[in-house]
Amino acid sequence: MSINVTRSSMPSFEAFCDEIRPLWESRWLTNQGLKHQALEEALKSFLDAPYLTLFVNGHQALEGILRVMDLEGEVITTPFTYASTTHAITRTGLTPVFSDIRPDNLTLDPALLEPLITEKTCAILPVHVYGNLCDVEAIEKIAERYHLKVIYDAAHVFGVRKDGKSAAAFGDASMLSFHATKVFHTIEGGAVIYHDPTLTERLDAEKCFGLNDFEYTGSNSKMNEFQAAMGLCNLRIILDEIAKRATVAERYISNLKDIDGITCWTPEDDITPNYAYFPVLIEAERFGRTRDEVSDLLAQENIYARKYFYPLTSAFPCYVGKIDPGHTPVAEKAAADVLCLPMYADLDIHDVDRICDLIIQTKRS
Repeated sequence: MSINVTRSSMPSFEAFCDEIRPLWESRWLTNQGLKHQALEEALKSFLDAPYLTLFVNGHQALEGILRVMDLEGEVITTPFTYASTTHAITRTGLTPVFSDIRPDNLTLDPALLEPLITEKTCAILPVHVYGNLCDVEAIEKIAERYHLKVIYDAAHVFGVRKDGKSAAAFGDASMLSFHATKVFHTIEGGAVIYHDPTLTERLDAEKCFGLNDFEYTGSNSKMNEFQAAMGLCNLRIILDEIAKRATVAERYISNLKDIDGITCWTPEDDITPNYAYFPVLIEAERFGRTRDEVSDLLAQENIYARKYFYPLTSAFPCYVGKIDPGHTPVAEKAAADVLCLPMYADLDIHDVDRICDLIIQTKRS
């Protein structure tokens, strides 16, 4: 049987049927119905969010917040991210400026930001990676000094807290993804969390054609009632799901932490983690195999890990000759060396042991 890199968490079939049953009575399937409203309120509470707006997916949420903030010019960001981050910047008429990442947790390195700030810079868009938080305090100080907006791509940090504070509450805004592969999902879906209440009307208009008075242009990016119902069900079991993921992560760490050439990340003391992913960094010089070789050898055993993130977004063909990729050697090394191993709540511990044994067996002394 194949073991994929992830597997969607699901509520019981009966729980989901109970949740969607009222939709057959109301026939209200979209346009911010009761399920949508209930999920927004439940997420505000769970995430300590001052203001929250749901979208059909995380990408539309990120584009939405970039549009309604009326930004112009350049946005400093990281190339070590999923395509959506960079695409959202360019699709809203902004120009990404790529900065390098920290080698310890692969998030944007604050020490490298200031030399990139020019009169054209309007915002910083850092990405929390694999559940690892950016240095939010350092980034905030820089943003305040230069009067820049900070919008986080927080797709990987649902439920993560730093010193008890929700990871989604940092910056001017944070985008969350509720894709089916995420710790918490609504099948497809996303949200923006923000602090400025005047943005609510703009965001609602942005996701619904600019209604009600067409003062703004907008897209069609509303979350429907079935998505919201799945979210309500999954939110009830999210803490159990994270606890199960923690058991998987602890077994991986126990098996791999002392293997020369393999780096595992463990949560920092002030972080309440969500165990969204289990990335390892494979240094070929010490391990004797490249990341790609390990990935291929696992695939021969029907175990499908993921080279995530690879390639860097700055290397995408659609940006060649259009955007200066910048010099980001730490990001380039991470893109070549990081492998995300299978991680999901119901991954059997015996399968975790088998995956680790296969990795260790590939090592060349």
